[in-house]
Amino acid sequence: MRDCFCTINLDQEEVYRTQVVEKSLSPFFSEEFYFEIPRTFQYLSFYVYDKNVLQRDLRIGKVAIKKEDLCNHSGRETWFSLQPIDSNSEVQGKVHLELKLNELITENGTVCHVKACHGLPLINGQSCDPYATVSLVGPSRNDQKKTKVKKKTSNPQFNEIFYFEVTFYNGNKSSKTDDLGSLRLNICYTEDYVLPSEYYGPLKTLLLKSPDVQPISASSAYILGEICRDKNDAVLPLVRLLLHHDKLVPFATAVAELDLKDTQDANTIFRGNSLATRCLDEMMKIVGRHYLKVTLKPILDEICESSKSCEIDPIKLKEGDNVENNKENLRYYVDKLFSTIVKSSMSCPTVMCDIFYSLRQMATQRFPNDPHVQYSAVSSFVFLRFFAVAVVSPHTFHLRLHHPDPQTVRTLTLISKTIQTLGSWGRSVPKLNVYICCFGSEMYKRAQGRTRIGKKNFKKRWFCLTSRELTYHKQPGSYAIYTIPVKNILAVEKLEESSFNKKNMFQVIHTEKPLYVQANNCVEANEWIDVLCRVSRCNQNRLSSYHPSAYLNGNWLCCLETSENALGCKPCTAGVPADIQIDIDEDRETERIYSLFTLSLLKLQKMEEACGTIAVYQGPQKEPDDYSNFVIEDSVTTFKTIQQIKSVVEKLDEPHEKYRKKRSSSAKYGSK
Repeated sequence: MRDCFCTINLDQEEVYRTQVVEKSLSPFFSEEFYFEIPRTFQYLSFYVYDKNVLQRDLRIGKVAIKKEDLCNHSGRETWFSLQPIDSNSEVQGKVHLELKLNELITENGTVCHVKACHGLPLINGQSCDPYATVSLVGPSRNDQKKTKVKKKTSNPQFNEIFYFEVTFYNGNKSSKTDDLGSLRLNICYTEDYVLPSEYYGPLKTLLLKSPDVQPISASSAYILGEICRDKNDAVLPLVRLLLHHDKLVPFATAVAELDLKDTQDANTIFRGNSLATRCLDEMMKIVGRHYLKVTLKPILDEICESSKSCEIDPIKLKEGDNVENNKENLRYYVDKLFSTIVKSSMSCPTVMCDIFYSLRQMATQRFPNDPHVQYSAVSSFVFLRFFAVAVVSPHTFHLRLHHPDPQTVRTLTLISKTIQTLGSWGRSVPKLNVYICCFGSEMYKRAQGRTRIGKKNFKKRWFCLTSRELTYHKQPGSYAIYTIPVKNILAVEKLEESSFNKKNMFQVIHTEKPLYVQANNCVEANEWIDVLCRVSRCNQNRLSSYHPSAYLNGNWLCCLETSENALGCKPCTAGVPADIQIDIDEDRETERIYSLFTLSLLKLQKMEEACGTIAVYQGPQKEPDDYSNFVIEDSVTTFKTIQQIKSVVEKLDEPHEKYRKKRSSSAKYGSK
């Protein structure tokens, strides 16, 4: 019996690894990996390993599929025979050889001219130090010769000639390769050919209008989700495109409101697999990656490296286990994790907070007699669909390099289930309010000078910060005198004392004039700077430089620039971490959506026919199965949108067809 795991490789580079299945010759992994391929490659390979704790893991066999053959296997589940692994079979790329026979003084001989290699794979992201060996294998003697090593290149030029004596013989020895077993794979491979930007304008415009369409079920984005309901690949490009154009919050809010109309029990709020929940799931994965990292990684590292048992199931306890100690370990981890999550609210990305705020408002209106639904509406996503999922599979969210060992997996599962239980009991966790609640204190602010009358003096105000906005008031609980949306904050920095001869000052730089604030002490000033930086760290337009002094009497005191709009003279201290910036290619996402519409034209046609049937015959339907799978609230508006979708798709068909013809006629296998 073996402890097996499998890796997914692009050429020689491992990109994913499955969990270890212990003591089995027929391991069942049942793991799904979705990834975009960022570079050229030759083979998609799968290696099966025998896990060895003390020595190097043993490679049992592999399945290697050429890039050009992937389309032949796409969408089909197939058994692939494992192939043996040796050093020669691992070499990938092209070699330029020239072979000649009978060119020597002796009758039987050969000349091998090793000219060059091209496209050798990267090893761990680096070019290798390649050399070539030429082996002559015969019945009575073996001969091998080797070229010089070429440093750090994937395209080495060798130009070396080797001479061999050859003895011909009759008969070949055949050896049967051992049966290494088989690997069952389901591969879905898609290549997108992205046209120039000008082609995608009409489709992009139609999709981005979706949040404003009434009802939302008649919008192009919603229709895409309806006709591709069985495929999650429609949600990802849609979410990325809407997110890129700041349209995701209104769209997600609208489709969530549609969900709520069909929810009869507050205890089942947002528990289904609807378009709204799938959109929010993808959104949290995209914008929440850094948030998960700063919140969960330290405690997950502690759990994975300490190896403390938390098993409380009497059936699964090992000999010598103390169930009370295990309970205490579990309680310690859950308390620490839950407390960390609650305290992390100010680090929650603004987009997530905006949607949570909307969910809370809508849930309260839908179930006005349930005081706890405002918490459960948010906890359905924060705990059940975000933190709990990341805890049980940290490798999937890049919080750990590989799958944890089986005991740690069990510990993480118990912790995750407990967190889910706490999160589902909205009434027992009023601390969830921190995701919508605030950070506040009384400080002094310099007058904004919004009116012509009055000096710009300092006044005492009550400052209040939520995940969505910074406001100040005359006193706690009174209406807001001034509001700065968190998404408009461009930088938060200290202000030099010389500006107003006042200590403990900081500035909130936003899309209007900077707000100058004086805290009561240095600790309070640092706390405000820290929390404001954390809550706005994901803002897309954050500044890279700022003015450390104020703009007074027609110039900046720090650099003496006279223009109030002059670029900052000092780098910002709190830059945006590189790994939270979202790189979205809107043309590529639109191309993906076009492809999905093209593949789903038959369903689009059925939906169009259903709209016509409803419009003509408003009574009870005799054959509801024809369109009962679709949500059609307004048949006339939905019909018009479908017509627009078909029109823009048809216009995109022509340049795609031209591109395909050009590509098929000009590309020849083996040519440059």
